[in-house]
Amino acid sequence: MSDKPIKNALYYHQHPKPGKIEVTPTKALSNQTDLALAYSPGVAEPCLEIAKDPSSAALYTARSNLVAVITNGTAVLGLGDIGPLASKPVMEGKGVLFKKFGGVDVFDIEINEKDPDKFVDIVASLAPTFGGINLEDIKAPECFFIEKKLREKIDIPVFHDDQHGTAIITAAAILNGLKVANKDISTVRLVASGAGAAGIACLDMLVEMGLKRENILVSDSKGIIHDGRTEGMDDRKQRYATKTDIRTLDEATVGADIFLGVSRAGMMTKDMVKQMAKSPIIFALANPTPEILPEEIKEVRDDAIIATGRSDYPNQVNNVLCFPYIFRGALDVGATTINEEMKLACIRALSKLAQKAVNDDSDSYVGKTPVFGPEYLIPRPFDPNLIIEIPLAVAKAAMESGVATKPIKDFNHYRASLERYVYRSGMVMKPIFEQAKLTPKRVVYAEGENGRVLRAVQEIVNSQLASPILIGRKKVIIEQLDRLGLETSILDQVEIIEPDNNPYFRECVAEYHKAKGRKGVSLTLAQNYVRTKTTVLASLLVKLGKADAMICGMVGNYHRHLGHITDILDKADGVKNVAALSAISLQKGVFFFCDTMVNNNPTTDELVAMTLQSANHVKRFGITPKAALLSHSNFGSANDDDAKKMSNAVSILHEKHPQLEVEGEIQADAALLENLRKGVINDSKLNGEANLFIFPNLDAANISFNMVRILSDGVTIGPILLGLEKPVHVLKPFASVRRILNMTALCSAEQGEVS
Repeated sequence: MSDKPIKNALYYHQHPKPGKIEVTPTKALSNQTDLALAYSPGVAEPCLEIAKDPSSAALYTARSNLVAVITNGTAVLGLGDIGPLASKPVMEGKGVLFKKFGGVDVFDIEINEKDPDKFVDIVASLAPTFGGINLEDIKAPECFFIEKKLREKIDIPVFHDDQHGTAIITAAAILNGLKVANKDISTVRLVASGAGAAGIACLDMLVEMGLKRENILVSDSKGIIHDGRTEGMDDRKQRYATKTDIRTLDEATVGADIFLGVSRAGMMTKDMVKQMAKSPIIFALANPTPEILPEEIKEVRDDAIIATGRSDYPNQVNNVLCFPYIFRGALDVGATTINEEMKLACIRALSKLAQKAVNDDSDSYVGKTPVFGPEYLIPRPFDPNLIIEIPLAVAKAAMESGVATKPIKDFNHYRASLERYVYRSGMVMKPIFEQAKLTPKRVVYAEGENGRVLRAVQEIVNSQLASPILIGRKKVIIEQLDRLGLETSILDQVEIIEPDNNPYFRECVAEYHKAKGRKGVSLTLAQNYVRTKTTVLASLLVKLGKADAMICGMVGNYHRHLGHITDILDKADGVKNVAALSAISLQKGVFFFCDTMVNNNPTTDELVAMTLQSANHVKRFGITPKAALLSHSNFGSANDDDAKKMSNAVSILHEKHPQLEVEGEIQADAALLENLRKGVINDSKLNGEANLFIFPNLDAANISFNMVRILSDGVTIGPILLGLEKPVHVLKPFASVRRILNMTALCSAEQGEVS
């Protein structure tokens, strides 16, 4: 890594507070009564219950959702034996992935012990604390012994992710690769480079899936593993020793259908690729540099099906597709182990997910999903279907194989709880980002000299989220990049339009004068506005098709920016008024607020239109809108004008749009609490808690959103401008880099506003 990425990585881990995790209480502790319940004397009661019935620990403690990520630091992801303390950032990172992707809490434990027997004793003694154990970054062959012994000694799931996680993802991808290549697993021939923990586990899993052991040749640092070889052998390698005269990897690849690389860079050559069978499946999984790069493979074969361990190529074999979800399912049924049946269920679920029909109605993925084929063998890490389908499959397999101590009785209810988790996880923007990368747009930034915009643009370029167009003076932009410590090389992938040297100046002036000429704007004034008002220029670039979308608002008044935009850009078909939708993602869920910026006192018809526009946009996040038209009144308890207009709007929505879950006029607590709502009326059109709030006026919406934003630690999105034909968003001057990235992703993911 160069100096700048190193500094960024160190800064990331140090600020705003050291590390990546913290412990957060789940119960109130705000008065003497809370203290008496949380500790002495109240805590004695659950202690006594657990002493009588150990299984009740799942009711009274966090154990059933707590996993230990444990290592001794002897084989840390490409860094080797750096010791337990130096491994802690990796273990904390694993904890973050568990929490973000699977909702699983983690304590990371770094143990200063290399003796396998002592290590096993230490970990086994910790078992009462946890619902599961994830072993991480422990060198082979000790890792095999440690996992085996722990599985024998304790009755909670023990999972060595380096082995089984890699094996599960690899098996799912190879299974789908064979489907694409139209080959049968029972007849293909596989050559493996690498016989460590991951390599042997992958082979074991593929054999379990139907690959014939006699059709496998394995190479390690000593050459081909063959019958009679003694050097560098152990029991696990011995079962892949075959009777063969082949002694080199080069010889082994002749006519092979599959190459599985779990070794190191450079182990495969283009000549070896040439001599493989038709439609070869090449999995070069070494990190950070694969055994052979995909572009090298494509130079000599156009029929190869390729996977790597890297995120910058298609088909990344990434353990995060597995471990959060397999533990989620195992913990939810109180599994005593993670057995072969559960692993196979995970493989089949992954395989099936990748083969899902594009834009299946049941698919909660935003926009167009990738098409199953050579470039898409396994789901992407941020596919929200992973948290739904894999835990379901794993939980069912645990129950059917007899290792579940808390069987699920209602799988429809369980599925619904997993679906809700997708949006509680704070990852609501992840599908939007994935879609944006599939359909990157030309996004013009009106304040192209702004430091936060430039920080965001560096990430946008690096992640190929959009094709940025910056309005600003090139000299100033370069000076800003240098001052901020950003790479000036990003300008190779950015278009800069200088207001005083604008190649589209004449077109822009003509278009603006056409729009405003009968509203008192002379040709000279039009020229001045195009030169000096960057929001005007950005809007004109979108209008003329020089850009697909725009972002502005980092400097100045929101409504002034909005006025320039609506003077130039058309509204979507059927839309009379634009509106602003803001969202916040909390642990409790994702909630949308409309209208937070534009309409002061909307009429009944305007409220109906705002609700429909907002609901359509909520769907883009893969979320089913549940709308509440809020009021101080509950279903007619007040009779003033504001309450009446909310009630009238709901009546229109119920009559003309019966498919939409919407209720009102309703107080905020009744919108969020179903039991409270049912106590008022028994025929509500709204089920569960509302996630889309429509307010009677701008004051109520803006105040409510900003109070929730400040009082919570949620991720905010917006304001999202609704009602325009093109994706255009006006930010507020305090918008963060993350907010700019989020809005850019929305621009690239949008396909035009729907009324």
